[in-house]
Amino acid sequence: MAKLSLPIIDHQPAKYTGPSREEVIALRTQYVSPGVITYYKTPLMIVEGHMQYLWDERGTRYLDAFAGIVTVSVGHCHPKIVEKVREQTGKLQHTTTIYLHPTIAQFAQKLASKMPEGLSRTYFTNSGSEANEIAILSSREFTGNRDVVALRNCYHGGTASTMGLTAHGTWKFKTNSAPDIHHTHAGYCYRCPYGLTYPSCELKCAHDIKNVIQYETPGEIACFIGEPIQGVGGTVTPPKEFFKIVYEIVRQHGGLCIADEVQGGFGRTGTHYWAHQNWDVKPDMITMAKGIGNGAPLAAMTTTEPISKVMTNRIHFNTFGGNPISMTQGLATLEVIDSEGIQENARKIGSHLKDSLHALADKHPLVGEVRGMGLMLGVELVKDRKTKEPAKAEAADVMEKLRERQVLIGKGGLYGNTLRIKPPMCINKDDADYLVAMLDEVLSEIGSQRA
Repeated sequence: MAKLSLPIIDHQPAKYTGPSREEVIALRTQYVSPGVITYYKTPLMIVEGHMQYLWDERGTRYLDAFAGIVTVSVGHCHPKIVEKVREQTGKLQHTTTIYLHPTIAQFAQKLASKMPEGLSRTYFTNSGSEANEIAILSSREFTGNRDVVALRNCYHGGTASTMGLTAHGTWKFKTNSAPDIHHTHAGYCYRCPYGLTYPSCELKCAHDIKNVIQYETPGEIACFIGEPIQGVGGTVTPPKEFFKIVYEIVRQHGGLCIADEVQGGFGRTGTHYWAHQNWDVKPDMITMAKGIGNGAPLAAMTTTEPISKVMTNRIHFNTFGGNPISMTQGLATLEVIDSEGIQENARKIGSHLKDSLHALADKHPLVGEVRGMGLMLGVELVKDRKTKEPAKAEAADVMEKLRERQVLIGKGGLYGNTLRIKPPMCINKDDADYLVAMLDEVLSEIGSQRA
């Protein structure tokens, strides 16, 4: 049988003439903080991107099934976005928000049109960490309470406060304390902390937040923050009732509800523009980053008019948040999502891809669970389906072997054993079929080695 290859495309990458890969490694080793990590045993050097594909310095093409950590929403260097940003760059690259410029107001208006009713005021930042910081600050100012509850297995950023919110041991520094932050159970049915089964469990995990508030806080909280589908946590997808129960309890105790849509937003789940809409809830705030700007350093927090007013209690501004270049790229990204049917493509291709992954699960014992929605999918690998022992080494091996087959994915989860498949949302059926074929091949190879 002929070996399957990546789909044929028209784009030809430019010949790379920069420093060699070895020179780049030497420079990074000498001058860049060792805290700036790389994937893969042999670091991959990427020099060009076009839509769902990336090229290394040798001209080897890869299917990007991780979207630069779920950052590229509509495709690398999308021509319509590049054209608009190039035009704006030639006019004005930077002006802080203390001066007027049309792009920030236009982008905020466009975002408001996508929001649940009543969420109409946006504060722009450079990163999701900053957006979550603004959301927490606003919650505390608005409610007068300090305590915050987040979900176990969550990830909310890399600043001091957001690392405190994050409930991954490997993402926490021992010296970075997190006062007034508490954690409750996520809706992680595959690894239920109570050993129960949905739906007879009666959502005990969701009701746990009441215990956390009653026993770990003064009985009142500023807010609850949660990813509607956990990203770094391993695409943990809760039961449909989970967030309804949590939101209701939070509001009974004076708190606000924040939906962290950094990875799940902008149509990625296919059925809705925002991931939280899959659970039929309405948050008080929505935080966004990554896909909001298709790769630009751009993020935002959108909330109601009353809550937004607390940011006037003191002088606070973000020097680069709201700059014309980022605003232009963000606005252009939203326009492409609408004009090119990106959300519908995420639904259609995501459904096909998930069905294909389920077929792999039937074939390969290493696959414990396939979960997620649209083009936000996860495949949890286990050494044994009965014990559910995490297959961490095998997940790393899958990543390496897929790279050899020109497919780039991520991994995550509490044990690092969940494959994260979250490609640019312009991916097509041929791409999805190639990804699945290569994963099938890799799982077969690893399975034969374990036999």
